[in-house]
Amino acid sequence: MKTSYIFPGQASQFPGMGKEIYEKNARGKELFLEANEILGFNITDIMFYGSAEELKHTKITQTSVFIHSVISYMLFSKEKASAVAGHSLGEFSALVANKCLSYRDALHLVNIRANAMQQACERNPSTMAVVLGLSQDKIETICSSITDEVVVLANYNSPEQLVISGSLKGIELATDKLKNAGAKRVLPIAVGGAFHSPLMSSAKLELADAIGYTRFSTPECPIYQNVNANMTSNVKEIQQNLIDQLTAPVKWSQTIQNMVDDGIDCFIECGPGKVLQGLVSRIDSKVSVKGINYDFSI
Repeated sequence: MKTSYIFPGQASQFPGMGKEIYEKNARGKELFLEANEILGFNITDIMFYGSAEELKHTKITQTSVFIHSVISYMLFSKEKASAVAGHSLGEFSALVANKCLSYRDALHLVNIRANAMQQACERNPSTMAVVLGLSQDKIETICSSITDEVVVLANYNSPEQLVISGSLKGIELATDKLKNAGAKRVLPIAVGGAFHSPLMSSAKLELADAIGYTRFSTPECPIYQNVNANMTSNVKEIQQNLIDQLTAPVKWSQTIQNMVDDGIDCFIECGPGKVLQGLVSRIDSKVSVKGINYDFSI
């Protein structure tokens, strides 16, 4: 059996995330406190005691999901990975898992990414929405037909679940057109802006600069990245894909299919929630899919 650890992105957060690990695992507590020190504020207060609305802010969401995911992996992973992958933000968690980035350096990058994206969101009020029950081709055509606002197909999550991203007016216009074209539902997502769209262009510059002075090591196993759904262990490719990812669609469905085609038959989700487990099962029902086992006896 070939195993891959997979790591979630935004919209997986929940109030109280990580509190049990902090309270029941001494090493976990150390890692949470280290995150507070790296960030310069007590993000654990928001993770453990904050509201869903507080956790929704991009600069909080991204760091919180990353911290939870990586600490979960560092403490509780037992099986050797043949490859890793992450959904959007989750790529940074995956790169800690395969030793391409250190926990400290990756959290520093995630914080810069999150703040740059938050600023982009504040400059351009925007959002995302899940589209259910309509083909990829129809969604792409409808998005392309809206030329006076920004709206794009941003996440290929599974054959049945696709996500659009854009300005508030663009999403509103697209929602009406998608429903008229036969979409079963168009549902808003609990995120702060139009990620993986042209509205994130300004954030790319800051992230690229930060990546340029961060140490990346040759990974212990390959990562499949969102931008092209391909496997790589090449550091320069990994860096460029992380930058391009901000304005490019997340090809998650294609990524999982490529991993299965390459022999991966067990997927273990590390991090808050079970979003990726559901997506992988819908992409290929034959593979083994599970969450990490939080065994506090170890």
